[in-house]
Amino acid sequence: MSTGITMQTRANATQAAPSAASLRAVAVFEACKGIAALLAAGTLGWLGAPELQRLAGSLAARVGAPLDRDRVAWLERVFDGGTLDLVLALLLLYAALRFVEAWGLWRARGWASWLGCIGAALYLPIELRELWRDPGWLPATVLAINLLVVWILGRDCLRRMRAR
Repeated sequence: MSTGITMQTRANATQAAPSAASLRAVAVFEACKGIAALLAAGTLGWLGAPELQRLAGSLAARVGAPLDRDRVAWLERVFDGGTLDLVLALLLLYAALRFVEAWGLWRARGWASWLGCIGAALYLPIELRELWRDPGWLPATVLAINLLVVWILGRDCLRRMRAR
């Protein structure tokens, strides 16, 4: 009789807990976001502020955005050396956070599930607003992926809380 109860309890626990594969899938996703941030930082750093200002002006002209004196001045401020250094530092910090989270999720650490769940949940209101303002497949896909991440990591956090 106790074997049947133990098997049933294990079956319920297995269904409630995210698998190691789902945690590792989220870990790979987070590592890819870290790699993307490093690539963005490297590209921005390699181009430098003057080239970014030129590219932004060229892109604005290509898409037909009016470039009055105020907008040109704004672009110059955004892509000046100090601001660019801040953007690069933030991108590197973001990448480091993604890599730490990915490492923790790969090793099924509880703190990584909490970090990822809270971090992903913070983006949900922004993603909902974007979907509301500009409905389309891209904001819907981003929201769906983020909801999946929150669901997987949230289940892991709940499982760990119940196990205490």
